[in-house]
Amino acid sequence: MITEAVVLAGGMGTRLKSVIDDLPKPMAAVAGRPFLEYQLNYLAQQGIQTVILSVGYQAQTIIDYFGTKFGSLQIKYSIEQQPLGTGGGLQKAFEMVQNEAAFVVNGDTLFEVDLPTLAHFHQQTQSEFSLALRQLPDVSRYGAVVLSDQKRIVRFAEKGQFEGSGFINGGTYLIQKDFFKKLSLPEKFSLELEVFEKMHTLIPFYGATFESYFLDIGIPEDYQKAQYEIPKLGY
Repeated sequence: MITEAVVLAGGMGTRLKSVIDDLPKPMAAVAGRPFLEYQLNYLAQQGIQTVILSVGYQAQTIIDYFGTKFGSLQIKYSIEQQPLGTGGGLQKAFEMVQNEAAFVVNGDTLFEVDLPTLAHFHQQTQSEFSLALRQLPDVSRYGAVVLSDQKRIVRFAEKGQFEGSGFINGGTYLIQKDFFKKLSLPEKFSLELEVFEKMHTLIPFYGATFESYFLDIGIPEDYQKAQYEIPKLGY
């Protein structure tokens, strides 16, 4: 059983500045509580025991609030002294992973993936990097992911390249601990550009599809939606 998870919580929340002031995006208040609190409760309910928070911007705000123990979760911190990009921050955090693999979630997204199901898919496909995908009626805001019949990802399309219904990267992953060690990547890089788009033809990435609740609070409209939707989830 995989009981470790990394949360990418270093974002500045640039598009939310008008509504959350000077806070890290995962600390944006949702019904009076930080969004990250709902995420951590979700992870605990999924059987996660240890969470590595990848933090950067205003890291101390997160550290002061959650400390090293939150409910049943042990909390560790991977601190970026300077921004390392979505890939660099994740690569650094994975140096702290103790077991053979760990889940990853984005700090500004709540996607109710059944993590044991994703773990089973990961094992069945013998994948090194599995992505949880969500079908949406319009993928243009996010970009799209195209799957083969064997669930291998054959294309990562950029925002605007596809319109209409399709699968998006939901920002929840399961990654083998030694995945980044096998690659010659710089300290700072983009996961989307340098790994997904450039390496998917060389390294098999697999996508498991889920129909569960999904909300990305990255824009003000969806942040406002979170105020009444997220509390109903029971976290």
